[in-house]
Amino acid sequence: MAGLIAEAKSPDCVFGTNSSPCTCKSNPENSASPLNPPCPKCGSKKLWRDAKRYSVYGDEIQRWLCRDCGHRFSDPNDVKNSWGNQEKTARTQLSNDIKMAPDIVTSCQICVTETKNLVAEQQTIEVLRRNESSSAIGKIVEYEFWMLKQGYAKSTIECRVKIMKRLTKLGASLYDPESIKEITARQSWSDGRKEIVVEAYTNFLIMVKGKWDPPRYHRIEKIPFIPTEQEIDQLIAGCGEKSAALLQSLKETGMRIGEAWNLKWIDIDFVNTTLSVTPEKGSHARMFKVSNKLLAMINLMPKKSAKIFGTYELRGYRGSFVGQRKRTARKLQNPRINQITFHTFRHWKATMEYHKTKDILHVMRLLGHKNIKNTLIYTQLVTFQNDDYTCKVATNLKEAAELIEAGYEYVCEMDSQKLFRKRK
Repeated sequence: MAGLIAEAKSPDCVFGTNSSPCTCKSNPENSASPLNPPCPKCGSKKLWRDAKRYSVYGDEIQRWLCRDCGHRFSDPNDVKNSWGNQEKTARTQLSNDIKMAPDIVTSCQICVTETKNLVAEQQTIEVLRRNESSSAIGKIVEYEFWMLKQGYAKSTIECRVKIMKRLTKLGASLYDPESIKEITARQSWSDGRKEIVVEAYTNFLIMVKGKWDPPRYHRIEKIPFIPTEQEIDQLIAGCGEKSAALLQSLKETGMRIGEAWNLKWIDIDFVNTTLSVTPEKGSHARMFKVSNKLLAMINLMPKKSAKIFGTYELRGYRGSFVGQRKRTARKLQNPRINQITFHTFRHWKATMEYHKTKDILHVMRLLGHKNIKNTLIYTQLVTFQNDDYTCKVATNLKEAAELIEAGYEYVCEMDSQKLFRKRK
């Protein structure tokens, strides 16, 4: 009904001026006149004249403000029209419905005092919000330092701190578990992502010695994307020298990207063609026999620091890798290449090794896992459509060694000739 009313300012009220103050504080001349309607709330006739309003039919409606109880209401006897009886009845009923609405106060003028109070209230709310935000930021910094003292990995600390900041930005209160539940439930994140958020906040409550009833989210297991070896080689060939050396090391060893990024020059044995890996996430240390091709690619890296790939942050390098991957996929018109990530190499290596050896314990040692359940996640029972092999014959020890270094596997011996094969 309020949409049928158009506001009209009283000529006696100019908002925000000293010369013409608000009519709610104007001179109450004749305010107690017998012609004035009584207050419907307390019955008093001591009234202030408020602004006039008009209905869509042109009916003039006078508003009044009671000086005793502060109730604001419309004059019930101010319908002034001389239209036909049938239309007048309908218009009168409509105007009366509009005038007599008890809470129709949204269109009246607001005096300077009320405006100042509203501004002061908004400023107070803003100060409280700032204080709460500062307190949350301070608590997150404290949480970050606490995880550092507890010996958490750097990647874990960064991930959980990012989650807590995100929750705060979305309006959640770190001191109210129900607020965390509500904000998390509203997001369009996957169940796996929400499960990580719950784990991060549970860990935060351990620091503050709090408790909550965590929501139940279970990530949906999906079979990871396993590219072909040709697609991996195409991606490596399409990248620059640094990226190509990094990706080739991931392909040959199946190590984590963090382990490869932190490789040092002292970890490479150019004489015995071996590469030692410093483990992450509590896994076992490993040593790999690598190809001369990989050693030659690594040897091209500038020797300006103790680390092979420099001291640059890995998260900054990811953007460069994504750009090279997009260019390669577009150049070869193969969108599958865009699905290859750093971790895809680890899945690919585990799957290929199991397909070749059918030995899950060998794959577990290769990946450095302490629990075979983790290995089963990486190992996929892939049925390869192309089971074609390239066959090579070695007549002496030197040729056999070269074939093994090239990735060929020994099959059998016939007529004093050793046969080797390699999947195409």
